[in-house]
Amino acid sequence: MFAILFQNDDLVAINKPSGIKVHRGEFDPRSEDFVLQRLRDQIGRRLYPVHRLDRPTSGALVFALTPGAARSLARSFARRQVRKTYLAVVRGFVAEKGEIDYPLSKDPRQKGPDAKRHTARTHFVRLDTVELPVAVGPYATSRYSLVQVDPRTGRMHQIRRHLSHLAHPVIGDRQYGDNKHNRSFKERWQCQRLLLAATELILPLPGSRMPLTITAPVGGVYRAVIRRLGWAASVPPKWLAPHGKA
Repeated sequence: MFAILFQNDDLVAINKPSGIKVHRGEFDPRSEDFVLQRLRDQIGRRLYPVHRLDRPTSGALVFALTPGAARSLARSFARRQVRKTYLAVVRGFVAEKGEIDYPLSKDPRQKGPDAKRHTARTHFVRLDTVELPVAVGPYATSRYSLVQVDPRTGRMHQIRRHLSHLAHPVIGDRQYGDNKHNRSFKERWQCQRLLLAATELILPLPGSRMPLTITAPVGGVYRAVIRRLGWAASVPPKWLAPHGKA
């Protein structure tokens, strides 16, 4: 069962777990599990996807429940009227704040000078840092940052690609990250997931002039890592699930 964060006649929002795709892709096997089919069975309603989260990313995910709401929400996402906020744990000490303005290809597999690139901007704010007396690679200590990330555009894998471009990859990222640090988190804290979560969405509510704020607290191993690194006080309380919650 997915944790439902909000539901009315027009939309439903859930806290998507890490490790599950939103819907079936062109090359996915028919037997694979997807959010779309599981949530449809859970609430007994037809669903209309209006945005997506990567399989390893957890957090706030919205589906429309009517064609009209789907058009309205899709328009809001396309016009960049939706504010998306993520929480990430990255390698190294990032700057206190900044904006990554680095064009990205539509398909991450398209690389090289001939790949067509599109505008991509990501704003970030450092919430906290830690230096551990743990040797990973050539250094005697390991440095990590807790970062609030606000993507201003919506390219595929944008946050992960941008932070990797900045030389501060997200911990747990097998595609763009640092395998040595990923392995260290797995061995020390049994953390095998991507430490990236969509903690908040602010979007226009269909049929209303009032914006809707959806908060998706992190729990489970992600919450445990934040507490073990001494960062709990640096995270807005609404972004941390109570103890024992996934």
